[in-house]
Amino acid sequence: PGIYVCAKCGHELFSSCAKYEHSSPWPAFTETVHEDSVAKRKERPGALKVSCGKCGNGLGHEFLNDGPKRGQSRF
Repeated sequence: PGIYVCAKCGHELFSSCAKYEHSSPWPAFTETVHEDSVAKRKERPGALKVSCGKCGNGLGHEFLNDGPKRGQSRF
């Protein structure tokens, strides 16, 4: 339990309360801790490239409409 932070700068990214089991080997989250926790840019249809909102460190992707509930995204 706790808050997941950027490995580079310590900026708060995700709460363990937003973590869920997914078939991906990577941790999956439904939302960020703060509105400015991450920065996003469109990479391809259905996926946004995600980076730390403070330092720009690469974090992976946000997959649109791929969360545990209809309409939710998966980080």
